[in-house]
Amino acid sequence: MTDDDHGSPTADLAPAVRKGDRRPGREGRSGYTTGANAAAAALAATLGLARGMVPTRVACLLPNGQRVTFAIAEGRVEGDRARAVSIKDAGDDPDATNGAHLTAEVRRMRGGGGVVTLDGGPGVGIVTLPGLGLTVGAAAINPVPRHNIVANVQAAGARILAAGDGLAVIVSVPGGEAMARKTLNARLGILGGISILGTSGIVRPYSTAAFRASVVQAIGMAARQGQTTLALTTGRRTERAAMDAFPALPEVCFIQMGDFVKAAFTAAVKHRMEHLIVGAMVGKLTKMAQGLPVTHAWRAPLDRDLIADVAAGIGAPAALVALIRDAATARFAAERLESLGLGVELHRALARRSLSSLRRCYPGPHRLTVLACDVAGLPIVTVVEDAHV
Repeated sequence: MTDDDHGSPTADLAPAVRKGDRRPGREGRSGYTTGANAAAAALAATLGLARGMVPTRVACLLPNGQRVTFAIAEGRVEGDRARAVSIKDAGDDPDATNGAHLTAEVRRMRGGGGVVTLDGGPGVGIVTLPGLGLTVGAAAINPVPRHNIVANVQAAGARILAAGDGLAVIVSVPGGEAMARKTLNARLGILGGISILGTSGIVRPYSTAAFRASVVQAIGMAARQGQTTLALTTGRRTERAAMDAFPALPEVCFIQMGDFVKAAFTAAVKHRMEHLIVGAMVGKLTKMAQGLPVTHAWRAPLDRDLIADVAAGIGAPAALVALIRDAATARFAAERLESLGLGVELHRALARRSLSSLRRCYPGPHRLTVLACDVAGLPIVTVVEDAHV
């Protein structure tokens, strides 16, 4: 997630497409979660033990009930051990773990009592803090994918288990520690690697499901630690601005919600947060003022009429208002109005509209504050309900 959804159109866009417009025919391609790939690898390795050879393709049952065929790489059987790799394809979903080699090693445990065990190896994070619904000190394998991995192994290894032996599964991810630096895992107290995630097994295009799930998880963690105030920001720069503006808040209270306004606010309301601070720049402020649940550039168009009307309301010349109404980005309005000395008023007006929209869309007893930042992430104005500073 980034803060710069308001930026200039990128060079690879066709001239007829402006940032903020929907791309025609952009359906996108679904992909698979780390949990689904881990299950496929574990299934293949278990079949290797049962048959003496790891298959090159497996039909893996996903948590949503679908059975999907996965290609398998690097399969081998060595005595009571088998290994298999499933390479994650996230489809058209932006994902830090796309291309990850989900690797499963399955060992036949003689006299193991028909039990399947599952643990994480290198590249799978370790849980170090309470509040995630996972055991501290254990591998960061979420409950749904854990159950799904075990279920696939039980099915493939039924004869082995029926004979009284057990199956020990280790899931690892080469390079997982580096991938995790691009996620919120460290903030959640998951160290040393990625999480094995996925409630359905499917990643929908542009859903960034793993990121959204981590946002919701982080809010729940803050709540379980007794926090009642959250600073929900759209990226790293606005988060740094919020940290500077609210230094008394513990780090766990600062959550990069990215584009996922609805997911963040729904979770915050569910956990009865008392004060929600939103940090955003001009593009995301405009999207929030529109009441959009997801503010990604290609999920919904920027309302140019809204920002033009705001510009008119703060005294912008009519000619500039007309240019803003036809501009490709909200940043254009911010820069032009700043040159006229109206930058603060623009951000204040957008912050007020955002606040009103957020209150309407996500009602509750919480207080709301909006911290509006410029394109460099520097605070411009803070607006609170019925007052501003």
